Amino acid sequence: MMNNQTKEIFCIAQEECAEVTQAISKIFRFGFDSKHPITGKSNKESLEEETGDLLAMIDILVEKCIISDSAVNHARKAKREKLKRWSTIEGL
Repeated sequence: MMNNQTKEIFCIAQEECAEVTQAISKIFRFGFDSKHPITGKSNKESLEEETGDLLAMIDILVEKCIISDSAVNHARKAKREKLKRWSTIEGL
């Protein structure tokens, strides 16, 4: 059974994933350097902030032993290998 702390961590991590997705969508729609009309923050700055928030939640998932750091690193390396083969991203 999942406890309330784990549920909260998952909920916040899920929200951060959505915020990264939204930041990327804004870049596609309005450009990297476009600024929010109220905050003045660029879309790049928003992506950096939201990515940092997501990475913090990933750190917490590892620290709380909800996910394994070694498994995450293994998956990260495997993804880079797949991208070398199946994407056009240079320099991987």
